[in-house]
Amino acid sequence: MVSVLVVVIGMGVLQLALVLHVRNTLVSCASEGALLGARLGAQPGEGAARTRDLAQRSLAAAYSQDVTQTTVTTPDGVQVVEVTVVAPLPVLGLLGPSGSLTVHGRAFLESQR
Repeated sequence: MVSVLVVVIGMGVLQLALVLHVRNTLVSCASEGALLGARLGAQPGEGAARTRDLAQRSLAAAYSQDVTQTTVTTPDGVQVVEVTVVAPLPVLGLLGPSGSLTVHGRAFLESQR
């Protein structure tokens, strides 16, 4: 009986580690894409394309399906490039039913001085 409990707790810890790995990887990809999209002379959508490429290389193609890039203005008047990734949240390993996970990456728009 104790061994079953240990296995269930161990599987729960592994599942949590997988979800955190996917989340942290997507945050890193979105941040890198935002940095590329915010540089001086960058083309519209360049950051989103970079984020898609990084997510496909790091995780799988399913995690890079819904990537958007927008330029937003903060309440202080500062413009930032924001890359948003909506990806499936792995519930049973990398397979199985899942919810969704939304992460954002932001970078200061270099064209403003």
